[in-house]
Amino acid sequence: MKRLAITAFVLSLAATARADKLVLVAGGGDGPDGSPAVVAKLVQPFGVDFGSDGTIFIVEMQKGERLRAINRQGALVTLAGTLGQKGHAGNGGPALKATFNGMHSLAAGPDGSVYLADTWNNCVRKYDPKTGTVSAFAGTGEPGFDGDGGPALTAKFGQCFCVSFDPGGKSCYITDLVNRRIRKVDMATGIVTTAAGNGRRGVPKDGGDAMREPLVDPRAHAVGAEGDLYILERAGHALRVVDPHGKVRTVAGTGKPGAGRVGGNALAVALNGPKHLCIDRNGSVLIADTDNHRILRYLPSAERIELVAGTGKKGTAGVGGDPRNAEFNQPHGVIVHPKTGEIFISDALNGRILKITRD
Repeated sequence: MKRLAITAFVLSLAATARADKLVLVAGGGDGPDGSPAVVAKLVQPFGVDFGSDGTIFIVEMQKGERLRAINRQGALVTLAGTLGQKGHAGNGGPALKATFNGMHSLAAGPDGSVYLADTWNNCVRKYDPKTGTVSAFAGTGEPGFDGDGGPALTAKFGQCFCVSFDPGGKSCYITDLVNRRIRKVDMATGIVTTAAGNGRRGVPKDGGDAMREPLVDPRAHAVGAEGDLYILERAGHALRVVDPHGKVRTVAGTGKPGAGRVGGNALAVALNGPKHLCIDRNGSVLIADTDNHRILRYLPSAERIELVAGTGKKGTAGVGGDPRNAEFNQPHGVIVHPKTGEIFISDALNGRILKITRD
């Protein structure tokens, strides 16, 4: 009996030692540019990604209109844009003089550049850390749908909400919201094509050809190691996947907004305005269930959803504790650090970046 008690005590200590903990990374303070990130001010942080040198890149949306970074010294600095200033200018020149319009997402590219989903400018632009300049990458800035099969630079998009790369960095995928398509740019040729969506609004038929089926409201995408293309739909309140053979199906969400209980069949769990996703190192899919103020995990092999962080209540409480007991206010981004496996969360309307780490 004593041996069993000791074993139980040791196991409880191990469980406690490995408990998840929510930690502040940046924002929440009023510090100026160059301040330590944990006391600096962030304005509507949406996207986060990581440079190979350890830099953490952050994009600020509508009221920010900037590309920020936490450098290796831990300071939050501005790399591109001017606070709150909207426009579409500055390509080919200093990034700090460039203007943007509603950036929602970013991705650190295989070439070291940072690719920016300049959403309401209907294009993707890129920032070169070596020269401190910004340039065009995909889209003319004129809204529309045109250019498949040709150079991405001369193509037309309708509000680029998400940008990311496949695991090998060979293709850059773009969520083309107004056109209800996921498009991709071949990094070797610069040619753009469509990967999913036919331009019409609707729920795709399970097993249908992804390029011939409609989409409701694609807001974000992510490509897995096996070539699966996951698509998250805000107004569709669902997660869909396109398999390597080009067939689409719905894997999570009821299609109606709600705050469903987690831990069961993913298709029976209601989502509410989900806006971003990423793929964890184990192949599971992390979802920013934005209007439910929580982060979820979809497990493809079990076809289940589990809670990662958030009580569902809007607020600021919980930093330093169990992520599942924390409060958020419109979390718009979630991404996994490629080296540490830590989960970073963009708590947009609280103006902060948080991460889940092991205590």
